[in-house]
Amino acid sequence: MSTRSARATYFWLMGTCVLLIVLAWNVVRFWSIPVAVGMSVVAAVIPPVAAILAGRGRGGG
Repeated sequence: MSTRSARATYFWLMGTCVLLIVLAWNVVRFWSIPVAVGMSVVAAVIPPVAAILAGRGRGGG
């Protein structure tokens, strides 16, 4: 994976993370708190995955 590709993947994943948190607690919670919590759990898993993928792009793994 090239550095440019790894960086793009990282920013897409982190953008998805932020979007999930914002949607979960500003929109979805009005309909279903369990779904909002589930979205937050998914968003919590994304940053470590993004860091691992970005590190692989720089020869880190």
